Amino acid sequence: MKPNTNAAWQDRISGFGTLLVISAVLRVVLILYSEWHDAHSIVKYTDIDYRVFSDAARFILHPNLQGNTAKGPFALRYFTVGDPYARETYRYTPLLAILLLPNEWLHPSFGKYLFAACDLINGALIYQILMLHILPYTKSLAPDVSAKNPKRFMRAHATLLATIHLLNPLVFTISTRGSSEAILCTFVLSTLFYALERRQNAAAVMLGLSAHWKIYPIIYGVSYVSAITSQRVNDKGWDFAYLRRLVGRQALCFALLSAGTFIILGAICYAMWGYPFLYEAYLYHTDRRDHRHNFSPYFYLIYLTYSNSGGTSADLSIWRQLLRSPFTSLIPQLTLSLGTGLVLGRLSADLPFVWFVQTFTFVLFNRVCTSQYFIWYTLFIPLLVPRINISWKKWVMCGAVWMGAQALWLAEAYNLEFLGHNVFFGLWVRSLVYVASHAWVLGVIMSGYTPFVSCNQQ
Repeated sequence: MKPNTNAAWQDRISGFGTLLVISAVLRVVLILYSEWHDAHSIVKYTDIDYRVFSDAARFILHPNLQGNTAKGPFALRYFTVGDPYARETYRYTPLLAILLLPNEWLHPSFGKYLFAACDLINGALIYQILMLHILPYTKSLAPDVSAKNPKRFMRAHATLLATIHLLNPLVFTISTRGSSEAILCTFVLSTLFYALERRQNAAAVMLGLSAHWKIYPIIYGVSYVSAITSQRVNDKGWDFAYLRRLVGRQALCFALLSAGTFIILGAICYAMWGYPFLYEAYLYHTDRRDHRHNFSPYFYLIYLTYSNSGGTSADLSIWRQLLRSPFTSLIPQLTLSLGTGLVLGRLSADLPFVWFVQTFTFVLFNRVCTSQYFIWYTLFIPLLVPRINISWKKWVMCGAVWMGAQALWLAEAYNLEFLGHNVFFGLWVRSLVYVASHAWVLGVIMSGYTPFVSCNQQ
């Protein structure tokens, strides 16, 4: 019995453990390179956002810096603490700046190592979800190989799929440049893991934390409530029993716990940092206007009214008010992302697929879209691959279309940003191509997905 145990541990160490080591070394090398590159080049490897995070952390540590003090009612009354929002363009939760405090007293690249560590945690979570909730119920695995040693084959398969995330250039580049998306991905994957484990309270708390970090994960609550409702309703139609359970005790407990977590975190931050926290972390994003760095075709609508942005809404014609209104993008975006969650989220085992579709539609129709947003939904791809029944040629075509649409847009964006050419209309046309192309990719993936039907999962 002992040799078998040792062999199992050797398989894990030589498989997924080796992948983690390679992924960690790759990220450490890139972070070290970023320090050298930034010191010797005008064009920096480090993302400008990382400088913003670091400055915000410094402002918290030094409340007297440039008259910087927190403006929350609790901070003003009881003690003095720095205000991260004194750093212009810091529009995140103050918890991020707090996590990066070691940038000041330990090492300036501490945050990058933290983000890289979250990348590795995400890979481990993907591996665990695959091993516990995806691969054991996937009949498409090669039976002649898996029959000899199914656990060993599943570990190898899960390791290969985790590679899609851990060795994804988009993932490790963004984290080593200093973008904080990896932390959010850790929260989202933890929420998914607890949801699949049927640990409802833990999933609710993690969803509240995720929504506090960035508001968009709140859309996952709809699909999970739909999944909770469907677990006790055999008929998958829209009957009275299903609709009644949408507002049943389990669904309400989940909603109250996740909303309570979100509210408590927000209340604590408001007590410390006041209205600047509320505006910069949440309200700003409801009316954000970005007319350049943006894949979204809505950028052109913003550009057409941007010259009048200094005036009041009453100074604009009705159609210009409509073009610049956040509801122009918000209504179709939320209709699709919440609607797909409600319709598709009928089985808890299908949550990785449902969350992928929800996030894809949310990003695709978002008012602002940059490359780092793509990580929000590519995060789920390793969990979908075993259940998607399409040919490798179609996979290649999807990848080519997905990347080609971005390359087409970036080529025109280069003319605008670096050469100063007036190509706004051409860039808008390419944004439309981007939306159509990525919508086609989503359609292919959805049409090739095979839902879970295992009784063991139910």
